[in-house]
Amino acid sequence: MPKRGAPPLQGEILPGTLDLLILQTLVLGAAHGHTIAHAIEHRSEDVLQVEHGSLYPALHRLEERGWIASFWGTSENNRKARYYRLTRAGRKELTQQTGRWQDLVRAINRVLRPAEE
Repeated sequence: MPKRGAPPLQGEILPGTLDLLILQTLVLGAAHGHTIAHAIEHRSEDVLQVEHGSLYPALHRLEERGWIASFWGTSENNRKARYYRLTRAGRKELTQQTGRWQDLVRAINRVLRPAEE
């Protein structure tokens, strides 16, 4: 449950945002899918809910683009798991996407709060 009383934003995230969140999560190091989803949910105070039906297609898409790479490893509960890590190209893309996201947020805020300029 969201800590601030707001419902989770399931299915309401802007296209491309999940990719950005995954790339940012992998800055901290390699992780498997469950850990990536949990990290996004935890950092958003459970406002953002990551469904497996969205997560794994996004991971495959990012890997096809060369922004992440995967390898097999052993999870914390001693099971075989696919881990993902950020590539050099992924770091570059993260920087670009973060800049675009910040521009978008500023533009939306100018519309929502015109008197504050």
